[in-house]
Amino acid sequence: MAEIKVYSTPTCPWCHKVKDYLKDEKKVKFDDLNVASDDKAREEMIDKSGQMGVPVLDIDGKIIVGFDKEEIDKALK
Repeated sequence: MAEIKVYSTPTCPWCHKVKDYLKDEKKVKFDDLNVASDDKAREEMIDKSGQMGVPVLDIDGKIIVGFDKEEIDKALK
């Protein structure tokens, strides 16, 4: 089972879409890190991705910025 982290904010519609996709369609568990309230998670996300926008996914060390189904599916294989 892949280790998955989703860096997100509560108000981000694409964050909700990516989490629904992982949960409902891919049936995988993930850690949801709220970068709006968790300074450590925000710094970790920026260090890993160089991005300040969300969502950012870390799937077993592969960083995916945004809701990119094709890349998510590849990383989950």
